[in-house]
Amino acid sequence: MESDGTQPFARADRSVVGVPLILLKAEGLAVFALATFAYSLTGQSWWIYLVLFLFPDLSFFAYMAGNRPGSVAYNAVHSYVGPALVGFAGYESGQPAAIAVALIWTAHIGIDRALGYGLKYATAFGDTHLGQKGRAGGKKRR
Repeated sequence: MESDGTQPFARADRSVVGVPLILLKAEGLAVFALATFAYSLTGQSWWIYLVLFLFPDLSFFAYMAGNRPGSVAYNAVHSYVGPALVGFAGYESGQPAAIAVALIWTAHIGIDRALGYGLKYATAFGDTHLGQKGRAGGKKRR
């Protein structure tokens, strides 16, 4: 693969392919499984898990304002930084509910990565750091 001089061996469409993509998806699955297992040890309700699991996807509504605000909102809640901070704060303050929320949030991000949904670029909804998804990825609706 040739380099354009700015990023060695980068693909023009910024997508990850082959073994690196498989490993990134496997990491996501491992994060999901470990976070879910850790949640099971908290003694918190599985109803809370089910309700809060999809909560980060409410960030999709920011796409109604355009790709840039949509990608900023999506990335803000689909980065591991948020749950790491919430989990640390919960641990330091002795708040097990915050730790549980951090684990649910982490599990959500993990399953997204396992399914190939990465952090978004502002160019289009389907442009992610793991490649293109949906119609942006060449899949046509019938």
